[in-house]
Amino acid sequence: MRRTRTARLALLGLTTALALSACGSDDEGGSAAPAPEQTTFEAGTTMAAIQERGTIRIGVKYDQPLFGERQLSGDVEGLDVEMGKIIAAKLGLAEDDIEFVEAVSRNREPFLQQGQVDLVIATYTINDTRKEVVDFAGPYYITGQSLLVAADDDSIGGKEDLAGKTVCSVTGSTPLERIKTEAPQATVIEFDTYGRCAQAVLNDQADAVTTDEAILLGLLLGAEEDFKVVGEQFSEEPYGIGLKKGDQAFRDFLNDTIEASYEDGSYQEALEATVGQVQDELPEGPPVDRY
Repeated sequence: MRRTRTARLALLGLTTALALSACGSDDEGGSAAPAPEQTTFEAGTTMAAIQERGTIRIGVKYDQPLFGERQLSGDVEGLDVEMGKIIAAKLGLAEDDIEFVEAVSRNREPFLQQGQVDLVIATYTINDTRKEVVDFAGPYYITGQSLLVAADDDSIGGKEDLAGKTVCSVTGSTPLERIKTEAPQATVIEFDTYGRCAQAVLNDQADAVTTDEAILLGLLLGAEEDFKVVGEQFSEEPYGIGLKKGDQAFRDFLNDTIEASYEDGSYQEALEATVGQVQDELPEGPPVDRY
C-alpha cells in the first residue's frame, strides 16, 4: 500500500533549494558571526594567501539540516557553516568574505585536490582512506551511523532487521559502504542527497535511510509525524575539516582554531544554535587529532 504522508520538514523544499546556484552568506538560524581578528601570517602560507585574496571558499552541504542546509533565501545554515565563520574570523575575514560552495559526498576530495575550495566542512568523516588523498583538521563533532524509517513502520528496530529491506544512502559516503557490510542481505540504493533518500521512503522506494544520526535528526526536525530514528548507533563518525594534502601549516592553524573555539565559547554557541534544536544535552568539543 502506498503511503500518503507529506514531510513537513519540506523535503521538496530541499530539492528546490538544491537547484539554486547562488552562494549563501548570513543565516538566521545560526549564531552571531565572530568579529574578524587582526592577524598577520607568514608569507607563503595558505593563511596569508587567503587573507591577501580577501575571500575564503568553503565547501558545505546544502541538504543537511543542522549542519549545512541551503534556504530558499539563498542563505546556508548549520554547524558546518558556523565553523566556517569561526575560521574566517581567525583569518581576518568578515562573514561576507566567505563563499560557500555546494559540496556533495562524491566531490569533496576532487574539490580540494583541484583547488576549487580552500576547505571542505561538510559532515566529512575522517578515515584512513580519505587521508591518503586529503588532510583533515579536527574532529570538531562525533556522531554514529543509524537508521531513519517511516513513523508507522514497526518492522525495523535496528540494522538486524534490514534483511530483505531496501536501504538508501548517498553516493560516495562512508555510511553507504558500511551498510553493505553491516546488512549484507539488504538491497542498497543510492542518491546524491539524503533529502532524496528520505523522499524515497515517503514514496515506498525505500524502507530506510542510513547515515550519521546527527544528519537523520536534521531530517526528522519538523517531520516527526512522518519519520523516526531507530536502533543503536553502529559506528563512530568523527567530522573533520578537509584541506589539501600536505599543507601542514594550514592544518596546524585549523586545529589551533578549533581548540580556541572550545575555550572562548564560540563552538558551544554554534552548537546550541544548530544541533541544540534537537539535542538537549550537547557534547563537549572532541580532542583534535594532530596526526
